[in-house]
Amino acid sequence: MILLRRLLGDVLRRQRQRQGRTLREVSSSARVSLGYLSEVERGQKEASSELLSAICDALDVRMSELMREVSDELALAELAQSAAATEPVPTPVRRPMLNSVSVTGVPPERVTIKAPAEAVDVVAA
Repeated sequence: MILLRRLLGDVLRRQRQRQGRTLREVSSSARVSLGYLSEVERGQKEASSELLSAICDALDVRMSELMREVSDELALAELAQSAAATEPVPTPVRRPMLNSVSVTGVPPERVTIKAPAEAVDVVAA
């Protein structure tokens, strides 16, 4: 069984470790007890949306970025789980989230936004 709280904890831990920060630093900044943050990172506790917001603020990470990474991890876990099953399950199709994007105040050069499985070219007007 795939547990969302474990995937979320793994992603939070990776984000913290990428920044070279300790549990103590992040827990202090987020105003969350060290023990509770540790339990969230280990997937032992479910974090409320308020707690996730405080942790994301402390890590200077958008919650949408965190959830996107969790979603990607979940999709991989589901694929791995379905590969182990006897019946093949169709591969999920990733649909674009936005139809168009308007960017202002950006120099008129080409910008590439990279997602985990794809790259999207954005040209400023």
